[in-house]
Amino acid sequence: MKRRIVPLLAVVLILSACGTVDLNAPLPVFETGADPEAWALVPAGEFLSGQHNRPVMVDHGYEIMVTDVTVGQYAAFLNHALAEGTLHIDGGQVVGFYPGDEFHAVKHEVEIAAADYLFVPLGDPASRFAFDGSAFSANTGYETHPMTNVSWFGAWGYCGTYGYRLPSELEWEKAARGSADDRPFPWGEEIQRNNANFYASRDPFEDMGSFGSRTSPVGFYNGRTYDGYDTLNAVSPYGLHDMAGNVWQWTGDVYEGQHYRYLRGGSKDTYEMDLRVWVRNNATPTDYSPGVGFRCTRDP
Repeated sequence: MKRRIVPLLAVVLILSACGTVDLNAPLPVFETGADPEAWALVPAGEFLSGQHNRPVMVDHGYEIMVTDVTVGQYAAFLNHALAEGTLHIDGGQVVGFYPGDEFHAVKHEVEIAAADYLFVPLGDPASRFAFDGSAFSANTGYETHPMTNVSWFGAWGYCGTYGYRLPSELEWEKAARGSADDRPFPWGEEIQRNNANFYASRDPFEDMGSFGSRTSPVGFYNGRTYDGYDTLNAVSPYGLHDMAGNVWQWTGDVYEGQHYRYLRGGSKDTYEMDLRVWVRNNATPTDYSPGVGFRCTRDP
């Protein structure tokens, strides 16, 4: 995964000088009003894709989650799947079956055969969920934050359990950009600090004392004011929250001759340039990170 490394002392001095970050501050808890169970319809049709605005046709309509999957939702899924026996604990990991990819023996391609694969790790201090030996739960205050530290397999498994799927890259990009213009960000042409959660955006959730910023609850950037912090309404043309910043989002494409999976949207740990709708990241499907999450799509 792409990583941004800044000397901790320099960060502390800069942010302390700005007077915006209390390194010992507890996690703020705000109600955003966003509904993690809500879906938005994206109709079939053409849109301008990529940095060079190539006209692309998406020949089907689809629905996509208005928010990222939350920690609370994913903890409920883990409990359900463990009870059903579709997931199990193996060596400090939650693993589940994946039917494998077609292998083409292309240079540098790694075979992904049918087998059990990592969904989420257990005991990682960066995870926002807990396991007491019998049940999963969201960490206090993180119930409505996006699920993180989840692999591509873990995102794929969640979506598939409920009859959903991960969005393709084109589906994700159209949902983020809309079809009316060539905007680089879901909300428009320019980005300001209070449009999204990105590196050094000085939002209420930054905590450089833990070597990185924290996620914000889904739907936080909706034009509301939270305890004196004014947000801008940053929804996409289809009303989606957090399509830029907060967490990278896994997409579902499995490309011939590649074992990598692709992510979109930028995160709390990347600079604003990575929040543009055409920017891609990639990782192996077993990778996980405190800056990576996902949302699902489904057919209407």
